[in-house]
Amino acid sequence: MSFSGQSNYNHDGVSPKTGVLLTNLGTPDAPTAKALRVYLKEFLSDPRVVEIPRLVWWLILHAFILTFRPAKSAKLYASIWTKEGSPLWVISQRQAKKLQQKLDDLYGSETIPVVMGMRYGNPSIASAIDQLTQLNVRNLIVLPLYPQYSGATGGSTFDCVAQHLKNMRWVPELKLINGYHNHPQYLKALANSIEQHIQQHGSPDKLIVSYHGTPQRYLEQGDPYSCFCQQTTRLLSERLDYPSENIITTFQSRFGKATWLQPYTDMTLASLPAQDVKHVAVICPGFSADCLETLEEIESENREAFINAGGETFHYIPCLNDDQEHIDMMLQLVEQQLPLSFGPLKVSL
Repeated sequence: MSFSGQSNYNHDGVSPKTGVLLTNLGTPDAPTAKALRVYLKEFLSDPRVVEIPRLVWWLILHAFILTFRPAKSAKLYASIWTKEGSPLWVISQRQAKKLQQKLDDLYGSETIPVVMGMRYGNPSIASAIDQLTQLNVRNLIVLPLYPQYSGATGGSTFDCVAQHLKNMRWVPELKLINGYHNHPQYLKALANSIEQHIQQHGSPDKLIVSYHGTPQRYLEQGDPYSCFCQQTTRLLSERLDYPSENIITTFQSRFGKATWLQPYTDMTLASLPAQDVKHVAVICPGFSADCLETLEEIESENREAFINAGGETFHYIPCLNDDQEHIDMMLQLVEQQLPLSFGPLKVSL
């Protein structure tokens, strides 16, 4: 086995750097069936995502899913695609740029480089680590932008990072931020976005707090994700000037026939008009950037389900995206992991 390394590196005369690797789920390169097939194959081949015996799942994936799903998914992506590309990709780049600017202002230009890497698709986590390595980063801070840890997200990110690091001759010091579902700045930013929405559009009959779903058996086998989602909603409700009894936690984006975390977002929204709930607002705290699951599934599909069932007013509250309070939270998370040589924290909690 061969290991990668920098043959031209001056081990004595170059000061090592601390660098930040932001990560997110990823996106296809284009809204086409061909690009979706590549993306879905990588995504759905991850054993953290689909915990089914490999041979059985390989047959299902290649015989059915990758045969029919790419074309359907491509149409959905095309409906949200922008001139700059995938919304997730565009927003992620803005997040990285703004965090970089914050760190530059506090610690000096290019002192702490920030690079974005996607778990699936491009740019890959491996390429992002290589980019940081070329910048002489020897202390790596990994911030997966998944507020509520799950094995399928944060755990999978660690797998990917570790897989690449084990092939490096000089492995950097590693710090992995393992979620931030109860971080005060995260909760503050969410609460402010909801309150600003209510000031502009009025108070909804119900506030739907929708998270990405996972199979129920993942929870039963020890994954803490569901509990972290419930904690986020509870802590968020404590910050809001809004009746807690009118807040409903739901789960979206289920796939296949297995039982997933409940209640389901789409079924909940379709059932509410019959309960005389005519005005709803939906927020998705588990997504750090707007993407297919928020812009198409919630804003389009779930809106339609609610309106068709007799609802009258539906609002989707956007993700925190590159909002300044969101960037400030990222900065706080990174600062808490900086070596002591950088001095005391510059941003107070």
